Amino acid sequence: MLQTLAMTTQAFLQSAADHAAKAGVFGPVSVRDGQVVCHAAASAAPASYRLFVENGTPWVSLVMADRWLSESIETDLLHTGDKVADLVEEELVELGLPPQQLKVEHFRSDDLLFTFRSPLPVDPASPEGPGLAVKYLLAYEACFRNLGDMNAGPED
Repeated sequence: MLQTLAMTTQAFLQSAADHAAKAGVFGPVSVRDGQVVCHAAASAAPASYRLFVENGTPWVSLVMADRWLSESIETDLLHTGDKVADLVEEELVELGLPPQQLKVEHFRSDDLLFTFRSPLPVDPASPEGPGLAVKYLLAYEACFRNLGDMNAGPED
């Protein structure tokens, strides 16, 4: 049973990575360490969007090691008064999904990465799962691309 679940998760991640790469909005896309890693295309410091499965639930995240980059996002949110969940919801609607508020967690992880992440209402075992999960990944990218220095480019 666990081996079947692992194979299903791996197939889900590989298919999602293929969909993400075809979207053309990320830098390099790969599957490694049990997650899809999509490098942010133009952030001022290295950052990546990730898709992974934890306890059967798919999650999407944005992670970065650079405190300054994380603080630039937080500052934009503070100045505009926007909530990340609202911004992600707007992007989901733009991608053709029904309006829905995702829970967005923001913290510094055990591996010292500044992290925004959300659980997804997606069944990784369904045939539509990878494509649907990538829509959430694209909504995260579209939301965060406009915040802080996520679109500044490494030379800025």
